[in-house]
Amino acid sequence: MTDVWVLNGPNLNRLGTREPEVYGSLSYEELVARIDDWAQGLGLNADIRQTNDEAELIGWLHEAADLTVPVIMNPAAFTHYSYAIRDACAILTAPLIEVHLSNPVAREEFRHTSVVSGVATGTISGFGANSYELALRALVGLLP
Repeated sequence: MTDVWVLNGPNLNRLGTREPEVYGSLSYEELVARIDDWAQGLGLNADIRQTNDEAELIGWLHEAADLTVPVIMNPAAFTHYSYAIRDACAILTAPLIEVHLSNPVAREEFRHTSVVSGVATGTISGFGANSYELALRALVGLLP
């Protein structure tokens, strides 16, 4: 099985209670279970992590770069302003797929810019939890 890291940024641990009209009613634990099921079905071993700490996320990206592990990442609010996370993403040599539950371009103007997408292999957004499934499927097509 190919390893893939699924890294989630701030407030994703609040899924199910945080703005359900935007993010849905699925809890973070339920999302993790779905991602794990989808990954296994595609022959992938998903290491799924969440942090509210920018430094921790950067550390994980450095580790993924050192191990040449493909990454699916929902940078959450860091998407729009964290050049430190963008620079850590630029170090990756394996595929990086940026994921969002909602469609940032259909929301507030400050969400329209992603500093991460310019260094990502691709971006999938707006399909709720299914954005992760689509990202996993896309990743399989990118692997040697």
